[in-house]
Amino acid sequence: MKLIKHVPGNLSHVTTFILIGVSEHPELQLPLFFIFLAIYGVTVTGNVGIITLTSIDSRLQTPMYFFLRHLAIINLGNSTIIAPQMLVNFLVEKKTISYYGCATQHGGFLVFIVAEIFMLAVMAYDRYVAICNPLLYMVVVSRKVCFLLVILTYSYSLATAVTVTSCVFSMSYCSFNVINHFYCDNVPLLVLSCSDTHMPETVVYISAATNLFVSMTIVLVSYFQIILAILRIRSAEGRWKAFSTCASHMTAVTVFYGTLLFMYLQPQSNHSLDTDKMASVFYTLVIPMLNPMIYSLRNKDVKEALKRVFDNPCQAFKNV
Repeated sequence: MKLIKHVPGNLSHVTTFILIGVSEHPELQLPLFFIFLAIYGVTVTGNVGIITLTSIDSRLQTPMYFFLRHLAIINLGNSTIIAPQMLVNFLVEKKTISYYGCATQHGGFLVFIVAEIFMLAVMAYDRYVAICNPLLYMVVVSRKVCFLLVILTYSYSLATAVTVTSCVFSMSYCSFNVINHFYCDNVPLLVLSCSDTHMPETVVYISAATNLFVSMTIVLVSYFQIILAILRIRSAEGRWKAFSTCASHMTAVTVFYGTLLFMYLQPQSNHSLDTDKMASVFYTLVIPMLNPMIYSLRNKDVKEALKRVFDNPCQAFKNV
């Protein structure tokens, strides 16, 4: 997508940005505040619940739930880097964020969104090994391998965030400082730059395309092999049991990648910053709220662990 350049008359350096937010209509600010406060409250409750449950329950100490715990940490981080500033902006007249605050939010968002992309890929690989090589599962996805995959995911996402954020904020931002978004994102920031954006645009799009291609390839290849393995199972009960072990993850992957593909694959004639904004609401705030529900409501182990905690909370926490 070609960025529209704004050429300001006054070349004084920007020290603060103004975030337009989800909507510019004053009458919608308070209702939207309560809607997004509820979404963030459910997100925090659900993801903290998943983190706690997978940490204290002895039956959830498997690679699958180890990765689920880190997905919950990532979802919580992704929402928290966006939602508090967004909620404050619904209540104030001047929706400002400092230059360095904007850079921090931008970098934090990239850390968590890239980490989520690759954590979902890691979880798809985990399900592939569990279904296609069950006898070697605990050897292939050992505790050491689990820690290594998580460390690599976080390290790569941090390196990506530092690289892209450095490129975006190496640009000159002059007098026009209104960001058509509810947080500091790549495209609306580069639109404001009063210097040549060719290099940061290239870095942003190559990074996004590479991350999506690699992670989606891992997910698609893993699930292609999983489907073949399930079809080879003769009994209907066996097929259903195998499918149920990855149903929650398949739902989460479909929702997450479906949103990203809708955003990146729509025709340029239909593409706008407002469309990006609505898609961003979904993958920064709604998906982190939905994931704990998906893994709780569709997962027998999580529901049973939750029941054990409610039945005897003291004993559950004593086992930590």
